[in-house]
Amino acid sequence: MKKERASLQSRIFSFGAAFVSLVAIIIGISFYFIVSDAIERQIGERALNIAVTTAGRPDIIAGFHADNPSDALQPIATDIQSSTGAEYVVIGNKEGIRYAHPVIERIGEKMVGDDNEQALIYGHSYISEATGTLGTALRGKAPVIDETGEIIGIISVGFLKEDMTTIFIQYVDNIAFIVVIAILIGIIGSSILARNIKKELFNLEPIEIANLFTERNALIESVREGIIMVDAKGTITTANVAAHEILSLPAQTELVGRNIWDVIPNTYLPQVLESGIEHLDRPMEIRGKKAIVNRIPIRVGDKIVGAVSSFRSQSDIDRLAEELSQVKQYTEALRAQTHEYHNFLYTISGLIQLNSYDEAINLIHVETAEHQSLIQFMTKRLQDPFLGGIVIGFLNRAKELKVRFILDEDSYLEKLPKHLQKHLLVSIIGNLVTNAFEAVESLQEEMRMVRILIVDNRDEILIEVEDSGTGVSEEVLDIVWKEKVSTKSDKNRGFGLVKVKENINDLGGTIALEKGDLGGALFIVSIPKGGYLHDKTN
Repeated sequence: MKKERASLQSRIFSFGAAFVSLVAIIIGISFYFIVSDAIERQIGERALNIAVTTAGRPDIIAGFHADNPSDALQPIATDIQSSTGAEYVVIGNKEGIRYAHPVIERIGEKMVGDDNEQALIYGHSYISEATGTLGTALRGKAPVIDETGEIIGIISVGFLKEDMTTIFIQYVDNIAFIVVIAILIGIIGSSILARNIKKELFNLEPIEIANLFTERNALIESVREGIIMVDAKGTITTANVAAHEILSLPAQTELVGRNIWDVIPNTYLPQVLESGIEHLDRPMEIRGKKAIVNRIPIRVGDKIVGAVSSFRSQSDIDRLAEELSQVKQYTEALRAQTHEYHNFLYTISGLIQLNSYDEAINLIHVETAEHQSLIQFMTKRLQDPFLGGIVIGFLNRAKELKVRFILDEDSYLEKLPKHLQKHLLVSIIGNLVTNAFEAVESLQEEMRMVRILIVDNRDEILIEVEDSGTGVSEEVLDIVWKEKVSTKSDKNRGFGLVKVKENINDLGGTIALEKGDLGGALFIVSIPKGGYLHDKTN
């Protein structure tokens, strides 16, 4: 069974307490060695000063010239040792023979340690560490020089290392006390820090934070709307792939870290940061593209720490609206077809009730033949079921409107290319045919005609829609593709041709407007079978 991992608060406390304890112990040990080294150095310098001072005393120099130097120098050495606290004061002659020593029995013997050469030969005063008869000691050594400048002996003042260790130990208790206090303070501080960090992280564990971060990134990238987040200074902190697409930027372009003004100069996000007022469904032009934008401030408590903007291309929204419109057209076509068949069935029912069986059978044969002829034509000439469904729907709609809807016998199309966006093609044909129906609705019934041609010319799909109406006047010919132009009085009309032009551009095609043989407008649409999305290449 896998052991459950400790909580974040416990780990922060443990690591903090262990780290502070380790640092405190290291500092304590380092402090101990620093103090020990300082004390040792001070004792060594003290021993040297005593030795130098002793070597320069007149009574010491005079003692070397006495008949019995030991009798003269031993009392002086004993007195100096007693007054300075030194472990020993040893006086020797030029050959290193002791004249004075704390142990009387060792007077007259040769000094040990082999560290007298610098003083007896070169006349140097120095500190040395050596093992003598009393043990390892720090010794200050100084040559004794008489009036003539001749080296006549040596003074050695020593402090045993054992005694220095005793002095060091006196500091250990204080150092240990300070280390323990530091560790306790570190433990308390780690506990407070761990609690505060956990609180700042909303009591979440690292694995929970990582999961939330992963889910948040997946969510942002899955949204088809462009999303950009900024901090309180207007610096971009997050931008998804959809934002790059809408901004017409390569996916590898780095937006994070840049100021929002540099990416979208006309942005209103800074105003949202200042006012804290959200903007919902605001129209805006982003890099030449119309978009619908939402801007919402990000708050932590009462403080605004950033803002998020989500935006979607106006063309996407228009496309959805157009798809809804086409669904409505399909529904209307089905309704027309249902109405037409109801009328047909009512007629047959009436003929049967009148015992006009021959007329009923003849009507059924005519209708069946007409329907079969249409289906056969569709099967042979327009083999794509998508287009076949559109044309049949408009045929039924035309019957209801009492319009003669002509499917040009030259029409031929096997299959629409897979990459061709069919919803755009539906919008193009739907708007053109609907406009054609409206153009002829005011004419007498026998003059209402609409013709459609759909041809596959290898490299392109050619679509012609012609009506027998009055055509498009020259006054609006130049603006018909740019503005909402309609012959109707309704203010919510006139979108059709503008949308047709946009959809054809998206498919990389062209459209032309001419005078048709039927007397009205003739729209000629050419769509390359290679196709491309216009707004993805700009």
